[in-house]
Amino acid sequence: MALGRPGFNKGPRGPRPPFKKKEAEHNINEYIRAPQVRLVGENVEQQGIMALADARRIADEQELDLVEISPNADPPVCRVIDYNKFIYEQKKKLKEIKANAKQTVIKEIRFGPNTNEHDFQFKLKHAMGFLEAGEKVRAYVHFKGRAIVYKEQGEILLLRFAQALEEVGKVEQLPKLEGKRMFLIVGPRAKK
Repeated sequence: MALGRPGFNKGPRGPRPPFKKKEAEHNINEYIRAPQVRLVGENVEQQGIMALADARRIADEQELDLVEISPNADPPVCRVIDYNKFIYEQKKKLKEIKANAKQTVIKEIRFGPNTNEHDFQFKLKHAMGFLEAGEKVRAYVHFKGRAIVYKEQGEILLLRFAQALEEVGKVEQLPKLEGKRMFLIVGPRAKK
């Protein structure tokens, strides 16, 4: 029974289960259950299939951990390594992969069906900046109320926009009407 205040270990719906530690991703040392294992490692002289007790003894002599790397193999593959260092290096590799993965950013530019020339040039200038920075541009014409009767005008506007961006971007999706909006997607040109 828990010491301290009465009812200390009770939650609003009864007693709480004991805290669970985060389970290790791999079986290590005494948690390995196979009778025989295939032992590998950089600093292991006798690699190959051996009894689990012998593999543990080798790991203990080097003051390292015996880690089950491939539990589904027959027999399971175990490596003699420092487990904390191994986990640290895996996390470091994952972080590096995430950092190198390129996030696709899509910038939106909104037009009306009757956008005047100055606004068109202003938005075109912004779109060029986005494409030069390696971002995609999603331009759309939003039709309010009865303005949907001007959908040909909106399509002409988007095609003119795509043509003006031809030097810095390539059209990935031609104008397409979805509900009250007509979309055009332009991606950056591959740098030479």
